[in-house]
Amino acid sequence: MYDLVVVGAGPYGLSVAAHAAAQGLNLRAFGRSMESWHTMPSGMFLKSEPWASHLSDPEGAYGLDAYAATRGVRAEHGVPLPVGFFAAYGDWFARQTVSVLDERFVASVAPAAGGFELRTEDGEAVRARTVALAVGVQPFLEVPGSLRGLPRRYVTHSSHHGELDGFAGRDVTVVGAGQAALETAALLVERGAGAVRIVARAGRLRWNTVPPALDRGLWPSLRAPHTGLGCGWRNRLYADSPGIFRRLPAATRERIFDRALGPAGAWWLRERFAAVGDVRLGQRITSARVTGDERLRLDVAGPDGTTVLETDHVIAATGFTPSLDRAAVLSPVLRGALRRVGAGGAPEVGGLFESSWPGLFLAGLLTAPSYGPSMRFVLGAEYTAGRLVKGVRQRLRAGAGSGPPGRPRTGGRAPVPV
Repeated sequence: MYDLVVVGAGPYGLSVAAHAAAQGLNLRAFGRSMESWHTMPSGMFLKSEPWASHLSDPEGAYGLDAYAATRGVRAEHGVPLPVGFFAAYGDWFARQTVSVLDERFVASVAPAAGGFELRTEDGEAVRARTVALAVGVQPFLEVPGSLRGLPRRYVTHSSHHGELDGFAGRDVTVVGAGQAALETAALLVERGAGAVRIVARAGRLRWNTVPPALDRGLWPSLRAPHTGLGCGWRNRLYADSPGIFRRLPAATRERIFDRALGPAGAWWLRERFAAVGDVRLGQRITSARVTGDERLRLDVAGPDGTTVLETDHVIAATGFTPSLDRAAVLSPVLRGALRRVGAGGAPEVGGLFESSWPGLFLAGLLTAPSYGPSMRFVLGAEYTAGRLVKGVRQRLRAGAGSGPPGRPRTGGRAPVPV
């Protein structure tokens, strides 16, 4: 039986595995390294600054800048890096820090005597005393209700797409006003789509400003300090103090999570986006149906009433919702037993990233309603990984999973919040 099984091999999963391996835990890690990053379209760039995009290892030896040096590249402030470069960095990080990465997917995680039983996609059973679930954002993609249920031939999420060349000559409608929507629309134009438009509920597009220099003097730095989430003291709280965020009242956390760091495009995208000539703001799709000529007919409600729009395809760049109900890898018993927070039904997470089921630890987007907006970004992996592994070690000492299967154990010493 393994001490810890890590499910997921994106920035959070690899960071947790790196810390666990350094602690000498009997470890197994599952997932294809940086898979969702590898499948993004070429031409996309990392929105975060390079210095805010490190994966986490205990010695800090394998940051993005260290990888860039091996490639003869400078990871500079204010210079966006291609997402393909970042994906290759994650692969390099995995080779340096995780001795064995099993590329199979985990199909299910269920409680078992002494811990958990996991089933791989090809049916192998793996036993573990503790589990760290770091499945990224893909299980939690959000599509507007009016578009759900339509075949993927007509409606997709922005995260479904690698290269966008298949839309050459076609009419495409992109829904959303954030970076994914704006960059997808710009790329579609560059790849030769016949017509590209944006439909968004937002009344106006927001653009991040060019980041100021890192060394800009004492007073400007005090007024608006740099953080991995942008400048400002509020962002400093989100970026540097997730533990403080977790102690805020639940209603306050939920309100901040819903509003903080809302949709905005990167400063370097604005010039490219100018090629998208049809931008419809303050509007939303209320219904969609397939026409006889195999197009989509959309009813779009806006300030001046409802209009009808026909298009070949809709790409919903409408983000992700960290709902526990969408974490299908967890058995119904586990999902049903976990305590939840917020209207979205995210799992409650303790001080060392342990869920309410002893021995089940969570990382990444699922923890954002508890720990704040930084958990929606690579930046949060640094705060998460070491603390989560500390929680694993405490749980192992306390006797993980010693209660009857199907019920959370009530005795023993729980991880101490930090």
